[in-house]
Amino acid sequence: MAPAVIVAIVLLLAVVAALTLGAGPLARRRRLRARFGQEYDRLVGESESRRRAETELAERERRVRELRLRELTDAERIRYQAQWADAQERFVDAPAEAVGDARRLVEAVMRARGYPIDEFDQMVVDLSVQHARTLDQFRSAHEVSLKGGKATTEELRVAMLRYRKLFGDLIGRSIGPDGQSRSRDGRTLLRIR
Repeated sequence: MAPAVIVAIVLLLAVVAALTLGAGPLARRRRLRARFGQEYDRLVGESESRRRAETELAERERRVRELRLRELTDAERIRYQAQWADAQERFVDAPAEAVGDARRLVEAVMRARGYPIDEFDQMVVDLSVQHARTLDQFRSAHEVSLKGGKATTEELRVAMLRYRKLFGDLIGRSIGPDGQSRSRDGRTLLRIR
C-alpha cells in the first residue's frame, strides 16, 4: 500500500475516533437537557462547570432510580382528587389555610408514590428527575406557603395554582379549575363534585 493511502486511512480513523468520543458527551448533554429542561439550565448557570452540573443531574437520576417509586392506584387517585377539590373550595374562606392544605396534599401524594419528604431541598432534587417542568412552580408555591398569613390573597391564589400543577403531574392527571380531572391528552376522566 502506498504511504499516502496509509496516512489517509490513519487520519480517517483518527477523525472517526474523535467524532465518536465527542458524540458521547454531546448525546449525554442532549439527553439531560431534554429530561431536566429549565432545571438543567438553572443548575448549569449555578455550577462551576457544565460537566459538574451534568454529573449532579446524572447522580439525581441514579438516586431516584433507587427510590421505589410507584404509580397511584385508581382509588388513591380519586381520594386525593377529592381532597384537592376540598382544598380548592376552602380557598374562598381561608386562602392561607387552603394553600397549607395544598402543600400537605402534595407531600402526601409524594409520600404515597415513594418520595422521601423530610427536607424541601431534597424533595426538589428528587422531583427534578421526573417532574422538572413543574419544579419552578413548586419552588415558588413553597416560598409563598412559608409566608403564611403575611402573603397577599393574590400570592396565595397563584401559589394554589402552582401547587395544582405539581399535584396534577404527580397523580398523572391535569386538574382543571372546574374540578375535572383530565388525562394528559385533555380528555375528561373524572368530575369531582
